[in-house]
Amino acid sequence: MAELANIKNIFFIGIGGIGMSGLARYFNFMGKNVFGYDKTRTDLTSKLEGEGINIHYEDSLSNIPPNIDIVIYTPAIPKDHQQFNYFKNHNFPIYKRSQILGLLSQEHKVLAVSGTHGKTTTSTLLTHILVTGGVDCTAFLGGISENLQSNFIFGRSPWMVVEADEYDRSFLTLHPEHSVITSVDPDHLDIYGNELEMQKTFIQFASQNNPVGSIFVREGLVILPQLKSNLKNVKTYGIDRGEIFASNIRLIDGSFYFDYNNNDLVFKDLRISLPGRHNIENAVGAISLSLLAGVTEQSIREALANFKGIKRRFEIIIKDKIVYIDDYAHHPGELNAAIQAARELYPEAYIVGI
Repeated sequence: MAELANIKNIFFIGIGGIGMSGLARYFNFMGKNVFGYDKTRTDLTSKLEGEGINIHYEDSLSNIPPNIDIVIYTPAIPKDHQQFNYFKNHNFPIYKRSQILGLLSQEHKVLAVSGTHGKTTTSTLLTHILVTGGVDCTAFLGGISENLQSNFIFGRSPWMVVEADEYDRSFLTLHPEHSVITSVDPDHLDIYGNELEMQKTFIQFASQNNPVGSIFVREGLVILPQLKSNLKNVKTYGIDRGEIFASNIRLIDGSFYFDYNNNDLVFKDLRISLPGRHNIENAVGAISLSLLAGVTEQSIREALANFKGIKRRFEIIIKDKIVYIDDYAHHPGELNAAIQAARELYPEAYIVGI
């Protein structure tokens, strides 16, 4: 990673994206000079500016700072982007976000959380469990943790939590120590062309896991038979099914209680305030990974109980005569989970989606 250690000035195109901003925060933390462009000022870009990062909002060549060493961009930028094409035409070193993340991860033991939905909650909860358990991890998350008030933390242990994004096949730059696959519902078909091609890419991602590491796959996923036949250490998880599972689920005063079952290991009466049964599945995946990093039952119990969630993931903004919930759900599976969670929490309420 000498090429990254020696650079001084980094320019991000699309710095306000949730994944890009995490990388920007990393390099800013490391003492690099970080600059960036984004189309629109947001709360996130304002926070980055408050942390000392220089950002502009006009795609103009006059805004490019001098002496840029490398450029990091998001594939979401348009092909006619002036600044991107300037850097490209003048032979600047240009990297996708996923390439840089892949380089950074090479020096760590990566706990990767993948899936077309569920990965942000699972990876953020995993990070919270590790921090509570005294594991000084680095984490790149796809949402703003309410506990951390950030999508990035820097740690000095070998452990790194990465939300492994399937968009643009980004997660193929990773070679995890252990990983979770939460879901493989059809998504990003503009990238993959069809559902089968997307499933093949998830199988390829799983094959890049450390051969002696564990891969936790939610029970019932269509790719599971192929993973089981081709790879070692594939373990299934779920609710009342799978090799590792949650059971005895109850909703009491707005919190879920459940038992975690992992062979002879049973943690009874764990409490989590996240709404929806799907989040109990996410918790099972996060707990399973955290145990491999050495976290104790007591720390897991404490972390689940005080986990505050993620901004825009079933975030309750108003709780009065009217309840207003903000949720980022943009996939049929996610929308269904959000609606079911609302019905479970408020069985007598009239629910309106906007």
